[in-house]
Amino acid sequence: MFEIDGSQKSGSGTILRLSVAFAAISGKPLHICNIRQNRPQTGLKPQHLSAVLTAAKLCNAKIQGASLGSREIWFTPGKVKGGSYEAEIGTAGSIPALLLTVLPICALSRDKVYLHVSKGGTDTANAPTINYLRYVLLAVLRRIGIEASITVHNYGYYPKGMGEVTLMVKPCHQLVPFRIEEFGNVRSVKGISVCTFLAERKVAQRQADAANHYLAENGYKADIQVVNDTSNLLHKGSSIVLWVETDTGVILGADAIGEIGKTSETVGREVAEKLLSEVSAKPTTDEHLSDMLIPYLALTNGASAFLTKGISDHLETNIWLAEKMLGARFKVEKANGLFKLEKLG
Repeated sequence: MFEIDGSQKSGSGTILRLSVAFAAISGKPLHICNIRQNRPQTGLKPQHLSAVLTAAKLCNAKIQGASLGSREIWFTPGKVKGGSYEAEIGTAGSIPALLLTVLPICALSRDKVYLHVSKGGTDTANAPTINYLRYVLLAVLRRIGIEASITVHNYGYYPKGMGEVTLMVKPCHQLVPFRIEEFGNVRSVKGISVCTFLAERKVAQRQADAANHYLAENGYKADIQVVNDTSNLLHKGSSIVLWVETDTGVILGADAIGEIGKTSETVGREVAEKLLSEVSAKPTTDEHLSDMLIPYLALTNGASAFLTKGISDHLETNIWLAEKMLGARFKVEKANGLFKLEKLG
């Protein structure tokens, strides 16, 4: 049985989510205590509980202690199986965070998986936006051998949520090592700017215009799709995602969300600044993508390597768990002002 102390490393929900995923993948029981120990409100919140319950459905797991506020659970997985599943968060808790939990499990199913997630947040603070997952993470995972798509039915924002998406994942017969160590030259800059029931204020367009203006000042021209969404009758909100592609196959992304008291122009400039901060450093993955890739690289047989701008708490945590639970081995070293992260073969 895996024994995981949730107060270690970041002490966040990341430990819970990834531990459950690794347990499901390995088929070994998990006991995790001190869940979210380093957060102001410890224990399981609705989005964490939903992630655990959804993972349990995917592998027919037996679970104990899985209730709101719980700081300790036991998770005994069965076999991962395909099919259609339903999940509901019930708050503005992050749908992308839930998808990050189950996606590695789905990829190793023998059959195609459809997961419909409702009543959650697609674009919320302290989590990647749903379009970052669609256009950045999934694009890179295709190079590792994972074919997946996300359909957004309703965008959902804080505090009401009510977002709704469907994740489709095809069975992955072999995970391909990911080695990319040259940034190359920027080939294109793309993006998608979304607003829900804010078209009359031209929020999505203003976000895109501000991002384009800042990018143009720095020598880049972007193709940003503007989406005036009307999917969520209960909530207004906005988000924007930008990404660059280079001639060596690098994809770097950045995102930002609209908030009360924050102008659309501020949101657009913010995301452009984030993106160009990555581009100027010339890594081969952005900081957020770096930690998201660890579970998949840990499951490959060969060696992988990429360059990243910094080592976040989430990245350290994910490496620690992958080594502890899956037996993978990683090496991190400084390389010309960046960090080279290598998964050893």
